[in-house]
Amino acid sequence: MKDDSTDRFSSYLCTMPAELIKIHPLNPEPRKIGRTVEWLQRGGIIVYPTDTIYGIGCDLTNRRSVERLCTILGIKPLKLSLSFICHDLSHISKYVKRIDTPVFKILKKTLPGPFTFLFESTTEVPKILGVTKKTVGIRIPNHAIPLDIVKQLGNPLITASIKNDDEIKEYTTDPEEIYEDFKHRVDLVIDGGAGGNIPSTIVDCIGEVPIVTRHGLGNLDEYS
Repeated sequence: MKDDSTDRFSSYLCTMPAELIKIHPLNPEPRKIGRTVEWLQRGGIIVYPTDTIYGIGCDLTNRRSVERLCTILGIKPLKLSLSFICHDLSHISKYVKRIDTPVFKILKKTLPGPFTFLFESTTEVPKILGVTKKTVGIRIPNHAIPLDIVKQLGNPLITASIKNDDEIKEYTTDPEEIYEDFKHRVDLVIDGGAGGNIPSTIVDCIGEVPIVTRHGLGNLDEYS
């Protein structure tokens, strides 16, 4: 007999309002982190704080969740250009083809921190996502909540920034406001306190020399 529990849970995910949970930003409660991981393991989409702005994401290895995330964000999987939230540098080797010694030194100095580093991806990435992706963005935020989540989950989160429809205010910083905006689109919203409104600095490490392609919260010059 076919086990239709996954289909039933998918229907539940789509119809029930999101759970709102407060987690201490400096000392996350293990029970609440575990609750978050349960949602992710069952295909849930979560909103969570980082060291820059609030993000929206899911378990990287759950292809159905990734497809749903794309639907929420209004993008096609083939146009997928999202970042991976990893726990530490050892976590990224599966997804990044090559890290030269000078770049690795930069990573050790800047991470965890408000940077997104772009690399050429390994063949493992398209196998996981089901779409051809030659590059991947890597984030290790300096924030206990997402780091504890991915550590307990055992997989990276695939993530995007929470943006605001307001033409003046690009990023939403109030978690309760975020909840009102996303409670019928995601499954769990984490209130980790007020978020920032400056995104991460993006550093392209695909060429011979790292190049900052977006100036955000992180200042790479401080580490040179």
